[in-house]
Parts: sequence; C-alpha cells; structure tokens
Amino acid sequence: MYAEERQQVILERARSRGRVDVTALADEFKVTTETIRRDLTTLERHGVLRRVHGGAIPLERLGLEPALSTREVVMTEEKTRIAKAAVTELPNEGSILLDAGSTTARFADELPTDRELTVVTHSVNIALNLTARPNLTIMLVGGRLRSRTLATVDSWALQALQSTFVDVAFIATNGVSVERGLTTPDTAEAMIKRAAVASARRCVLLADHTKVGNDYFARFAELRDIDTFITDTEVDSATAAEIASAGPRVVTV
Repeated sequence: MYAEERQQVILERARSRGRVDVTALADEFKVTTETIRRDLTTLERHGVLRRVHGGAIPLERLGLEPALSTREVVMTEEKTRIAKAAVTELPNEGSILLDAGSTTARFADELPTDRELTVVTHSVNIALNLTARPNLTIMLVGGRLRSRTLATVDSWALQALQSTFVDVAFIATNGVSVERGLTTPDTAEAMIKRAAVASARRCVLLADHTKVGNDYFARFAELRDIDTFITDTEVDSATAAEIASAGPRVVTV
C-alpha cells in the first residue's frame, strides 16, 4: 500500500470512529509507529486531522472549519459524482442559487452550456469560475467576505437574498444529521445559508458521506426543508433511510 492510500484509509478510520490511535494503526498496517506518525503529520498539514497525544482526531469532530482550499482536494471523486448527478435537478430555464462550498463549486463546473440560467451565488470563487459562460447570468451577492470560505455574509448579503426567489437552491453543509438537521460552524454563514434555503422553490443538498452524522454550532435548516439530498454510496444505509424518513429524497451515487 502506498503512503497516500494508507493516509486515505487512516482519514476514513478517523472520521468513522471519531479518533485513531498510533499503535493500533501501526499494528493494522504492519508498519512502524514512526511511519504512522509521519502519516498523521501529513494529514494534519492537509488540514483534515488534528494530532493529539497517541493519535489524531478529525477536524470536524473538533467543530473546526477547514479552509476551502483544503476541502477542495479531499473526497474529489465523490464530489464529482454528486455534482454530475445534481445536473438532473436543474430547471430547463430560470434561476438557481449556488451556496458556497467545495461540492457546489464542483457542481458549478458541471452546469450545461445548452440552457439559459440565472445563477445567484454568494460564493466569489463560483462567480469567478462562471464568468466566461455566455449562457449564464451571474448575480453575485455582496457583503463581508469570509476568507476561509470565500463566501459573502452579514446584512448586505442577507438583504439581497431576502428579496430573491429562485427555482432551485443547491445547498452545501458542514454537517447533516437526523437529530440536528443541517449545521455549520459560523453563525454569519448559517444566517446566509438559512436565507438561501428560504429563497428557493426547491432545495437540493449536495454533501458527501463524511458530512453525515456530524453536528456543528449553528443550525440553518431542518431536514424537512430539503427536497433532495444527493450523497455518495459510502453513506451508511440505515442512516440514509433515517434521513429520508425525516423529509428529503435521498440519492446515492
């Protein structure tokens, strides 16, 4: 097993179990504890784990929010599958809203070139990536820019979204659970996400399986507010069924 493959398995173990232990991982992979420590250091530098005495904890378990640049390079295959599947939720014409997030950014790349759409977004990087698309009218929501997510927040953004109505909103989240609904670490971002959900006739949640079961500080939507949840096939089937019973249609790809 290559180091990159081992590190991916270690990250999955940490996310599913809540933490990983250096000695146990060394025994499992038949490598030295020093090799595992180097793996954990690499994953910490990538911004997905936090080293603790004897092991590591995934960043989301600590309620911390990885930077967008970090999130863009993890779970890339799953996010691409989710993005491609989300194309079927687009209207033939009309308006959509793209929430700030790494999966919604991947979805923006998949927007078809054969239909006229108005795209409302409070994500600066999504807006910039779509500027060269002649079939799209880009409406960038203004406000204070959060450098961690490249999303606009606070009262300017809120006022714009409160006077906006779109056909479909494609929403991202840091965490989704039956108990807490959709959550994110930052209250300002939660406020804008809440307004984005309220602005749409239909809401489609795009989130990979690592977001499922995680809860963060600020809730911005209930599961009943979501019409469709598109995720990857690694999500636990029993959990997916629980989520579906709470409201949204769950699609795994």
